[in-house]
Amino acid sequence: MKRTTQTLSIKEYQVSSIKEKLVQWAQQYEEVCWLDSNDYKSNHNKYEAVLAVDAITVIKSDTHEAFEKLKEYQGITQDWLFGFLGYDLKNDTEPLSSKNLDALGFADLYFFQPKKVIFLENQQLTFQYLGMVDDEIEFDYKAILEEAVLEVVPEAKPKIKARISKEAYIEKIESMQAYIHRGDIYEANFCMEFFAESVSIDPAYVFRKLNEISSPPFATFLKLQTHYLMSASPERYLMRKGTDVLSQPIKGTVRRSLDEKEDHLLAETLEADLKERAENIMIVDLVRNDLSHFANRGSVVVEELCKVYSFKQVHQLISTVKATIPENTNSIDLIKSTFPMGSMTGAPKISAMKIIEELEESKRGLYSGAVGYFDPNNDFDFNVVIRSILYNAESKYASFSVGSAITSKSEAIKEYEECMLKAKAMKQVLSGAS
Repeated sequence: MKRTTQTLSIKEYQVSSIKEKLVQWAQQYEEVCWLDSNDYKSNHNKYEAVLAVDAITVIKSDTHEAFEKLKEYQGITQDWLFGFLGYDLKNDTEPLSSKNLDALGFADLYFFQPKKVIFLENQQLTFQYLGMVDDEIEFDYKAILEEAVLEVVPEAKPKIKARISKEAYIEKIESMQAYIHRGDIYEANFCMEFFAESVSIDPAYVFRKLNEISSPPFATFLKLQTHYLMSASPERYLMRKGTDVLSQPIKGTVRRSLDEKEDHLLAETLEADLKERAENIMIVDLVRNDLSHFANRGSVVVEELCKVYSFKQVHQLISTVKATIPENTNSIDLIKSTFPMGSMTGAPKISAMKIIEELEESKRGLYSGAVGYFDPNNDFDFNVVIRSILYNAESKYASFSVGSAITSKSEAIKEYEECMLKAKAMKQVLSGAS
């Protein structure tokens, strides 16, 4: 579909608040997707930030033939598409099922074709509007600059409950290690849910506060009618630019310190930690194998292995795996062959997903799935949905999950502490957001 493109400048004094204004302005629409790199310096980021709103068409599906439906939808629209892939799409690619509790009620797959797409880059807003709304560009530009971003005064704090107790968590880790010792798996990512019931929150405010705490490179605000995602994800699942494909799995986490010397030592210790490196390398091998199904022979390379990346709250080990693919490769087929992200499953992948389903108490849904976009040229970029709050405004149910990689050398209490570290920002924001 043809779009009208117009670029308008932002004055220097407006730059500091323009992102908050864009997200707040977008709340008038039923479908919103905001993707923000938080100015994170990377050779691989394509956009500083992108906002898509107001669907003209939508695809929403359960797991049954979901990827085929998405392929058909993309082929028909040949336009910008924004949305998500839920973790349980694993059931569309393998003989798997999901029978655990689902209190959020998200679809398994949801994409929309927006009437309005706005790019933020170098103190400029670039509007790409469909012809039916292109006469609204200058009106929207003025409305965005004039948007008031208000502080929300919290009322009573919601009671956040753990779906799995500390004692039960330790027992489940021991059960998972029994599978490892038996040789069924080498590693699996075990997750647990925290939730609050009968809670009313302002999702835009919650996202703003969560992003202030973490400022990650793959922050996302997603609104689809009554369902919301507020994500401070640091992890890229998969990106395509032409014939180049890139994945950046994360495995290995340690806290930050306000003391500069201690913080530097923590980062060095993480980089040298044999257990953490082993976890990361196992997932790198899995990702390499996933990409090899479509990659040109000999093109799969590990550009970075176990490199320390530092974020506001944690240091993490990130590896970068690249490949080249034939030009005519279908993007949906490529995603289907690699989904879900190896860092959120384990190795071997299918066995790990079966054991995860057995031991976890909650259906993952959108958590550990992916949010992102397809552009009109068949390129795409998706994050991994972690460090995220999910909210159903109709049922007033809020949820976040955290997890860690379990291997034979894992100590259950230390894995639990890692989960609590990852949960800290979500707990902090949700506790003050009602």
